[in-house]
Amino acid sequence: MAFFVPSHSGTRTQVTSNVMVMTTSASVPTGPHAATAGGTVTDRLVEANQRYAEAFTDPGMDARPVLHVAVVACMDARLDLHAALGLDLGDCHTIRNAGGVVTDDVIRSLTISQRKLGTRSVVLIHHTGCGLESLTEDFRNELEVEVGQRPAWAVESFRDVDQDVRQSMQRVRTSPFLLHTDDVRGFVFDVKTGLLREVDPA
Repeated sequence: MAFFVPSHSGTRTQVTSNVMVMTTSASVPTGPHAATAGGTVTDRLVEANQRYAEAFTDPGMDARPVLHVAVVACMDARLDLHAALGLDLGDCHTIRNAGGVVTDDVIRSLTISQRKLGTRSVVLIHHTGCGLESLTEDFRNELEVEVGQRPAWAVESFRDVDQDVRQSMQRVRTSPFLLHTDDVRGFVFDVKTGLLREVDPA
């Protein structure tokens, strides 16, 4: 499929570079991209947006993705989906969460994506070295002890990434709410090489 050919503009490369050096810490990183003294990471993002808005022009796009595809992927900061898949702004819907798990909320988003915004294909992307491989459902027990309330959601941890991709594909294909389940494909992204490996659904 054409959107798997890696191709992106120099401008996008610069934006990606800014994201890659970002920290999740509330403290301000040092170096050339650091925010003003006493600021936070959020302050830095707001400042970046102001610079972005100065050169922004309305592309006049429709809300419907040009390629009629929805990509479900892990929220891992190492995955630059648009660059890795050769996607441009407006090409796809991107739905991300911890592990790229097909939860009820992902089905909700896919249902809206298909029924109201015209997507027909679903691409599922897990990746190597996922943090969910080191967690167990005991995490919920720990939270219950700490905060006094048990989470209603499951951790959705796994040990076999290929099998978890297959489970995600099955959840999409068997959902009664989705109109298009014939083009559902799953992949594992290698964070060391940048390559996608397709998972056999069987």
